[in-house]
Amino acid sequence: MDELRTTRLHAWHLENGANMARFGLYDMPLWYPAGAKAEHLAVIESAGVFDTSHMAVIGLQGEGARGLLQFCFTKDLDRCLGKEKSPLVAGRCVYGVFLQPDGTVIDDAIVYQLGGNDYMVVVNAGMGGIVAEHLDLHKGRASLTIIDYTDKLGKMDIQGPVAAKILEKVLRNGDEVLAGMVYFSCRGGCDGLQSPTAAALLDGTPILVSRTGYTGEFGFELFVAGENFVSLWQMVLAAGEDLGLLPCGLAARDSLRAGAVLPLSHQDIGPWLFANNPWQFALPWQEGERGFSKDFLGAAALLAATDGDHTLPFAGFDLRKITVGKDTFVTDLQGDTIGQVLTCATDMAIGRVGEMIVSAATPAAEGRPEDFKPRGLSCGFVKVRKPQAVGELVMLTDGKREIKVEIRQDIRPHRSARRPITAML
Repeated sequence: MDELRTTRLHAWHLENGANMARFGLYDMPLWYPAGAKAEHLAVIESAGVFDTSHMAVIGLQGEGARGLLQFCFTKDLDRCLGKEKSPLVAGRCVYGVFLQPDGTVIDDAIVYQLGGNDYMVVVNAGMGGIVAEHLDLHKGRASLTIIDYTDKLGKMDIQGPVAAKILEKVLRNGDEVLAGMVYFSCRGGCDGLQSPTAAALLDGTPILVSRTGYTGEFGFELFVAGENFVSLWQMVLAAGEDLGLLPCGLAARDSLRAGAVLPLSHQDIGPWLFANNPWQFALPWQEGERGFSKDFLGAAALLAATDGDHTLPFAGFDLRKITVGKDTFVTDLQGDTIGQVLTCATDMAIGRVGEMIVSAATPAAEGRPEDFKPRGLSCGFVKVRKPQAVGELVMLTDGKREIKVEIRQDIRPHRSARRPITAML
């Protein structure tokens, strides 16, 4: 087994009572004394902050960078922004996946264009070297430099409706950085990674601010040089103390992303065909899904596929969940096994009102009763051999517990990730 790694906040986590566990190659906090439920609800109602320094960053610099990404990354960088499908430009970023030639997933990622020929790629824990090597393998004679920043940067996520108000308190030029900042854009820079706009903390520390996240809620991902990370964390916590900010662990991160229908790489997507899943927006489909707008590694395998398993979201009828493992299965109502469970978490911010799922953030005018108190619903993803209609009921079992769930198109309603920043300040 690989040596257990730690982030620069490891001592802080232990001193502040975090329940720690191994995640990938890292010793990471699962939850703090407030508990995973309180942390989950903080992100819906105020804000939560996450140590995400276990994520890996890769820099690509040079004339050949865009062309290499066009071939290795699924999203079409020349047709990816907004309804107009405009090209990726400096200060913007986009989500997609890296595939093997057979159409199976290496990892998902966010690709940032920082400058004309400068790009940043954020991948999952332990994947920096693997993806960097994959890119190097396919660069051919292209003129570019690939830099693996694994464990060199500090990264934290601040997520929730008051995230911008907190961030504004710690930025020297907050008005300039946050003004008009749209979803999936970035400003500032650090450690050689620089967007067109400068950004700095109150003490002058350079920072890269990205309006992205992994919760489905409004928020930001922040990058600084590693030596400045602990002070950034402490600065943000102090700024958010009077606004309900809580430090959050991986348990809340998992339940929030599951309710937002976001995949966990190597669990919900992985070494199987990237097809028949809720994340087809990561592929460069032409209108009508009759082909791709560009050629890329794995494209031919995806277009040639005619069948295969289907990955589908589900939601339960109460907060009960089951443990996911090799003996966790999906059955139909007659008890016949039809697939496996990939993720099963509990979104503590939602509940059912009749046949409708509502959130703690659902406006009263759209169905949330005045006395609504979310009890939580199990949710996640199943991979089944045949497609199931939205609303279909199936059973999840781990051999000890069996729960009935409903196949869904979406899970937690009224998520805030895409709201205009003017509405959040």
